[in-house]
Amino acid sequence: MPRFSNQEVARLFANIGDLLEIKGENRFKILAYRKAADNIAALGQDLFNLWEAGQDLQALEGIGQAIAEKSDELFRTGRLGFWEKLSAEVPASLVDVLAIPDVGPKLARLMWQELGLTTVAEVKAAAQAGRLQTLPRMGAKSEARILASIEALERRDTSRVHLGIAWPLAQQLLAALRPLPEVLTIEAVGSLRRMKDTIGDLDLLVATEAAGPVMAAFQSLPDVIEVIGAGETKSSVRFGNGLQVDLRCVEPARWGTALQYFTGSQAHNVKVRELAQKQGYSLNEYALTRERDGRQFHFADEASLYEFLGLDYIPPRLREDRGEIKAAQTHTLPALVQVDEIKGEVHCHSTWSDGAHSIEAMARAALERGYQYLAITDHSQSLGVTGGLTPEQLRQQRQEIDQVQQQVPGIRLLQGTEMEIKADGSLDYPDEVLAELDFVVASVHTGLRQDRETLTRRALQAIHNPYVRLIGHPSGRLLPRREPGDFDMEALLQAAAQTGTMLEINASPERLDLNDAYARRAIELGARLMINCDAHHIADFEKLHFGVATAQRGWVPPAGVVNTLPWPEFETIIKEGKRGIAG
Repeated sequence: MPRFSNQEVARLFANIGDLLEIKGENRFKILAYRKAADNIAALGQDLFNLWEAGQDLQALEGIGQAIAEKSDELFRTGRLGFWEKLSAEVPASLVDVLAIPDVGPKLARLMWQELGLTTVAEVKAAAQAGRLQTLPRMGAKSEARILASIEALERRDTSRVHLGIAWPLAQQLLAALRPLPEVLTIEAVGSLRRMKDTIGDLDLLVATEAAGPVMAAFQSLPDVIEVIGAGETKSSVRFGNGLQVDLRCVEPARWGTALQYFTGSQAHNVKVRELAQKQGYSLNEYALTRERDGRQFHFADEASLYEFLGLDYIPPRLREDRGEIKAAQTHTLPALVQVDEIKGEVHCHSTWSDGAHSIEAMARAALERGYQYLAITDHSQSLGVTGGLTPEQLRQQRQEIDQVQQQVPGIRLLQGTEMEIKADGSLDYPDEVLAELDFVVASVHTGLRQDRETLTRRALQAIHNPYVRLIGHPSGRLLPRREPGDFDMEALLQAAAQTGTMLEINASPERLDLNDAYARRAIELGARLMINCDAHHIADFEKLHFGVATAQRGWVPPAGVVNTLPWPEFETIIKEGKRGIAG
């Protein structure tokens, strides 16, 4: 019987969604396949194992009857008839063409049908020969952008995954190994503990007096598909979703130095070792050793190690050699924003556009999380694949929001929009429509391969609009497959600070945008941030911690995040006009 990893199944369903879009199929069908792909890729268990055990796959989030039946066919036969039929109609290699920034489904279809181009290599050769300019509305500049995008794709590291895939697997493994009697302490370390936006391999660290049983249990976990290496204190395995996981065992007495060392980053560790050397010690993962007499010092935890070296405890998310050592020496490390300080969400989608749940369901889910306010911000009219709303539909939606407010009085509901900043720089709704809304988010979804000047001008126009209160996922990146747009981010951050326009840290693990570096710069400039889940499903509210982690990596304090404010203060903020702009 053929066996398929989660990543292979997810890739197949994502490819089906892409080919359906190139073909021009119904958008709901396209979204269903993409949602299933995302959920399977992020699944903490092996889908094949669940199917083999007889579990109803429809009980899993985002998997309906059609997806469950196709998964069953794939696992039973090793083939999927629907895919074979679809790829006979539309060349499967166009999926790779669609991954080129600036190549949407219509252009991919034109390249195929008009020029016979079905691979990235063929598109690149055609662009180099000037053949793409024979297509409608394709000029020399557009052709040059596509060529530059292909070259960027060729340079990109695709071996890493976003946190939405790595984090659930890590939690699953910790839950499986922590109950073992031999495990005294266990932590995920490396870039996951620092919550970097993408992860290569997962690393686990265990304190134990008996490594053998821990190694055996680790290697025999049900979702392990390959044991790559097995030593006395270190094992490496590969899981069904494609991730490699390394587990290392250390003696309990060495836990503090080992945890600090294997958490990293390398640059941070170099600075800590240099500091130790200046004080007459050498430091490695096993111990702190006094150089004059060779005496070793062991630490039960990291805090004790940092204290010994004269440092305040440095949270893992700050350990990137960005000034944290000096701050820890001078007792100036920032107090970082925490998940429980977020009081509301203002970027949320419902079934009025591309969300999975009704306004009432989203409101009740937000209330259950303890939120005090929620803005429904469905997409605007020009983003066709999402079913964006016309001004008339917005007015109809207002009536439903008012009704739900009466049914769910424990949370304050706002009507907003995620309005498209269009490719020509104009906004998707006129000001008179925006004036009717409680909260306006403006975002760029299309044309992200435009030149720097054009992209920046588009975003600045939204920032300076008196009704736009928040710029959603400002760089437009999708991890790890789409690079950010070439915005002049310094200009955007300064304009946001000057006008009072808020900037989003989008908690979706595929975005985490603003990233940590820009979030920190925004705070330095006095810009105001918000952390939102961009929730399209009630389960998306659970992703808030990814956005908060990104803010923490950017040294963001609670006061820098507007939606840490309780409702009365937040209401005052949104009713105020923007700085220097008549509201």
